[in-house]
Amino acid sequence: MMWALRDVSVYFGPRAALQGVNLEVKSGSIVAVVGGDGAGKSTLLGLLAGTVGTSSGHLERPPLARLGYLPTSSGVYLDLSVAENLAFVARAHRLARTRTLERTHALLERAGLAGFENRLAGELSGGMRQKLGLIRVLLPEPDLLVLDEPTTGIDPVSRRALWAIVARAAADGAAVVVSTSYLDEAERAAHILVLDRGRPLAEGTREDILRRTPGILTAANAPPVGETGVRFWRRGTRWRIWWPHGVAAADGAGELVVPDLQDAVTIAALQHEAEEVSL
Repeated sequence: MMWALRDVSVYFGPRAALQGVNLEVKSGSIVAVVGGDGAGKSTLLGLLAGTVGTSSGHLERPPLARLGYLPTSSGVYLDLSVAENLAFVARAHRLARTRTLERTHALLERAGLAGFENRLAGELSGGMRQKLGLIRVLLPEPDLLVLDEPTTGIDPVSRRALWAIVARAAADGAAVVVSTSYLDEAERAAHILVLDRGRPLAEGTREDILRRTPGILTAANAPPVGETGVRFWRRGTRWRIWWPHGVAAADGAGELVVPDLQDAVTIAALQHEAEEVSL
């Protein structure tokens, strides 16, 4: 099974939140949607979740009853216990009791929440609360799982645990779309869509995006002096220098660097910016 957005645009008044976006996600795979604040990530996920309507284009998604959506908040009821949160979901979806008990036990174990069934959700740590939110949407075994920045603001250990749960959901057959601001997380996905101000900036597998990176990249201890047409930015203690036309000057060019995903996305943004200026 495959779900898709085809040439989708969304306008809020005169402002374009998304323009000409295409996305496909297959059962058993993970797609990462990457971008900074205002890139359009939440709008795209809202389309898939049914909370946002399209202005144009075509959308293919499962019925809402077969869709699991985790917004930027955990979505849990803070004044209910862990067990009560899951029981509420089971009743809302009219899940069979035997299957619900089996799946609840398995999900609690997977999330490291076994033994916390009677604790109020409001008394959980941020990471534990986010894991509870995730297994709540997983309980009905959705065909499409839509996760809006599920790891933002939580500790690294909880981030790894959440991704393990997400990976297991995909392995069990769910199609997963997850937005993130962390490129290291995006690299876990089979397919990556990078958005910038509502428009696709880069798309494909990690290898696709790296292979399409134009020009050459060098690293140096200082930015170039007097060079025209090059772009540079600080990364760590050194400078990355992008030579769009593939020719590095002998002086101050630094050593050749194989771009990683962060470099590739930065170069894609710089290229897009240069194309806009030339129009």
